[in-house]
Amino acid sequence: MAHPFLLFLLFSCIISTNIHACKQPERSSLLSFAFTLSSPPLNWTSLDCCHWKGITCDQDGWVTRLLLPSKGLKGGISPFSLANLTHLTHLNLSHNSLYGSLETQFFLSLNQLEILDLSYNCLFGELPLSLPSINIRRVDLSSNHFFGAIPSSFFQQASNLTSFNVSNNTFTGSVPSSICLHSSPSLRLLDFSSNVFSGNLAPGLGKCSKLQVFRAGHNNLSGLFPEDIYNVTKLEEIALPLNSLHGPISDRIANLTNLAILDLYFNQLNGELPHNLGKLSKLKLLTLDFNNLEGSLPQSLINCTNLVELHLLNNNLEGDISMLDFSRLSQLTKLDLRMNNFSGTVPVSLYSCRSLKAIGLSRNHLEGQIQAEIISLKSLSFICFGHNRFTNLTGAMKILMSCKSLHVLMLDGAFKGEGMPSDDDMVDFDGFQNLRFLSLFNSDLTGQMPVWLSKLKNLEILRLDFNQITGPIPSWLGTMPRLFHIYLSDNQFSGEFPKQLCRLPRLVYEPNTASQLDDTSYEFELPIFGSSNFGIFAKQTVLQQKMSSVPAMIRLSINNISGYIPAEIGQLHLLRLLFLDSNTFSGVIPNQISNLKNLEILNLSMNHLSGRIPLSLASLNFLKEFNVSYNNLEGPIPTGTQLQSFNTSAFEGNPKLCGVPLPNKCGPNKDMDVDNKNNKDVENVIPWFYIFAASGFIVGFWGVFGSLVINKTCRYAYFRFIDNLQDMLLYVMITVPLNRMKRMLRG
Repeated sequence: MAHPFLLFLLFSCIISTNIHACKQPERSSLLSFAFTLSSPPLNWTSLDCCHWKGITCDQDGWVTRLLLPSKGLKGGISPFSLANLTHLTHLNLSHNSLYGSLETQFFLSLNQLEILDLSYNCLFGELPLSLPSINIRRVDLSSNHFFGAIPSSFFQQASNLTSFNVSNNTFTGSVPSSICLHSSPSLRLLDFSSNVFSGNLAPGLGKCSKLQVFRAGHNNLSGLFPEDIYNVTKLEEIALPLNSLHGPISDRIANLTNLAILDLYFNQLNGELPHNLGKLSKLKLLTLDFNNLEGSLPQSLINCTNLVELHLLNNNLEGDISMLDFSRLSQLTKLDLRMNNFSGTVPVSLYSCRSLKAIGLSRNHLEGQIQAEIISLKSLSFICFGHNRFTNLTGAMKILMSCKSLHVLMLDGAFKGEGMPSDDDMVDFDGFQNLRFLSLFNSDLTGQMPVWLSKLKNLEILRLDFNQITGPIPSWLGTMPRLFHIYLSDNQFSGEFPKQLCRLPRLVYEPNTASQLDDTSYEFELPIFGSSNFGIFAKQTVLQQKMSSVPAMIRLSINNISGYIPAEIGQLHLLRLLFLDSNTFSGVIPNQISNLKNLEILNLSMNHLSGRIPLSLASLNFLKEFNVSYNNLEGPIPTGTQLQSFNTSAFEGNPKLCGVPLPNKCGPNKDMDVDNKNNKDVENVIPWFYIFAASGFIVGFWGVFGSLVINKTCRYAYFRFIDNLQDMLLYVMITVPLNRMKRMLRG
């Protein structure tokens, strides 16, 4: 009885194995797909494809899931290679490097598909006329190279769609409003951001009654803010930044009681903020930077007790902000009210927001002094109070140096005409130990650079430009271990360029330690303003969030610095921008500047430099701006180099300078011929000098020595002369000291 029972079990296992084994056509289709990939191998070698990595089959052996995200796959995706997988419900090939287009045939064969995720690949082309399946629930085609308009028929089979993401492509046309007409009531997410959609947002979004997330930022959308969006009461996020939407934000926004994120920065919205904004009790992020909003902050705003970030940068808002009670906003971490027309003092209630990390209040009309209560904000790392009317800079610095977490301190233009806090003012200084960025520019500060600045061992960016600071540039600047951006222009510095500055560690050595690498990846809590290229004529400003966007720079323009440009400057291999213009430097342009292979801008104009432009500057391949105008340079501009590509204005004011691009030609190789002739003369003179010197030595030596060898009388006379000379020297060496001793004894 035992043997038949064992045979029954074996037979059952065989049948069970055959039931779950994959179908041969599907196995062939999968192998065809794998064959189109260049790397890495999928190691699909066993007979049963249901056991292959990334493959899931149902009980009948049909392939239902193909999941290979982030596998490093490269190659073309052929619509026919997966056409036989007719039972496929989940297809995820995201975060690979696949290319190809989605042809209609590909979609038609996958009529059971529920999840389609092809995001973060290199796919291109237009979308098919319709979705592949009536069962489709989630479609993610983001971060590819798809283009064209989304067909109006694309969503006809979208009755079960819950999520649709086509962000970061180059789709054009209008945002398809038909999606809310055909989609299921369960549609939760729509993401059209970072494309080239244009025109108005057509009515229709109100039909997506269950919509929670709507994103269409970074497009070319225009027109009024869509009115029917206020009907979608389930909305938790509206993100439409970087468009051209205009008009006011309606009071009807209070209907969106589930709203947590409202991101509308960089539009043309106007009018006042809704007075009932406080009804959005779940609001966490409010970003309305760079619009045309006006009026005062609504008092109801303090009812948004879950607010984490409030961004209202660069609007026309006004009113006394010290009247607002911020104490109820206990979750607030970032407050950005820069570039408005607010008045009053810094609200004391703000210091009750113990989670605050960043405060931006610059370019308003605030006044008063910095209060000591600010040190209660233990997490505060970013302060931007510049261009207001504050007083007592020294007192402010004494308070703020106790903010242990402070990384960025920008007080530019806030304390006009005061003195730079001196070493006597900052006795027992031990603060700002984590400070990375200090800016006091455009304040007309007087005095000299104090030594206490040298104790800021984590300082990376120092801006003291547009002040009245005097004295020499201190040599200790060259000892600061992390400093790489020095902006000291438009002051009254004098003396020479300190050679110690040529040993700045961050400009000499590549970052290699973990802390140095962290410096480059550091992000500011709020964006800072910087010139688009920090160039000579740069006017445009841009928002910069990362430390890596700030270039390695030494800018000493418009001072009274004299002497030679030190040859040691060639040690600053990582320097990108060098401005020494409008000083009184003399001497030649050192050849060693050509060692600065990363240099993008070199401005030496309006000095007293002389000599020729070194030929070696041609090796500066990254040079974008170059200016040596108004010096005493002479000779031809080196030909066949990048220097010819710069404008005439880069060389003007040097009467003896000639050659392209200047209009005054050097003549028919006159200067070059003179230069070559001089070089040849030097080459000819040097060998002949050695020849004549050697000949003179030989003639003189044998003229004396030969006569001694040949003529016996001369030889005797010569040696008698030597003996007499020796006796005279010996007599002098002995008698002179004896006479001195006698005189000393008599005295």
